[in-house]
Amino acid sequence: MDTARTNRLRLPGPRRWPAVVADGLKFTALAALLGGLMIQATQGMGYHWQWYRIPAYIAATTPAGIVFGPLLRGLGVTLQITAVSLVLAFLIGLTTALLRLSGSVLGRLAARTYLELVRNTPLLVQIFFIYFVLSPVLELSAFASAVLALSLFEGAYASEIFRAGILAIHRGQWEAAFSLGLGTWHTYRLVILPQAVRHILPPLTSQAISLIKDSALVSTIAIYDLTMQGQAIIAETYLVFEIWFTVAALYLVITLALSLTVAIMENKLNLKR
Repeated sequence: MDTARTNRLRLPGPRRWPAVVADGLKFTALAALLGGLMIQATQGMGYHWQWYRIPAYIAATTPAGIVFGPLLRGLGVTLQITAVSLVLAFLIGLTTALLRLSGSVLGRLAARTYLELVRNTPLLVQIFFIYFVLSPVLELSAFASAVLALSLFEGAYASEIFRAGILAIHRGQWEAAFSLGLGTWHTYRLVILPQAVRHILPPLTSQAISLIKDSALVSTIAIYDLTMQGQAIIAETYLVFEIWFTVAALYLVITLALSLTVAIMENKLNLKR
């Protein structure tokens, strides 16, 4: 039976390659078409492409070694903000989901109030409120204000993902855990959450990608992330299209790497079933 199961898991692999190649060719054709349209449009505007100047803003070789350009330095700031915000958002989301599922009326009310306030106001407004109103009172830096705003905003959406994943677990799992003498905390930690991970991993990945893209808004409070560095370079060089395409490509690399990592994790979890 194990051999049959192994063969069943391995068979779809080769069959997917034609579809992957076909999708790759379609994507290449679409990219070429969009590139051609963009070149034609910019030629009509009299725009002169200067891609040869872009590598200097990514990295440069000096006698002292390789020096990161402003775009890579901004990418480093973006990664720092994203990593910290991602951890805090998931912790806030899990805590909020547990409060909503708890028997505490006050806990459910607090969680619901937080969700409604955050989900029904724009992220940019929340960033401004935290930076211009709360940060002078709490003595928060711009970095801390950005992380707090992103964490609270994305945590609200992550909480619904966690809650849906927990509710997807059959009630019999709870009854079995309680019959073994496990308390609520141990039931969550040992029985419910490990099973819920399989349900919530894909939507949590989408939320993480959304956080990466939303982090571009922190440039509005003078944080020199990837987007802010791109704006500064454009103001100095007027390389509008080249810089924005490069910035978009760097964001794409981050999100694709995250998606690939989660896909590998999801595949391993499925193989363990």
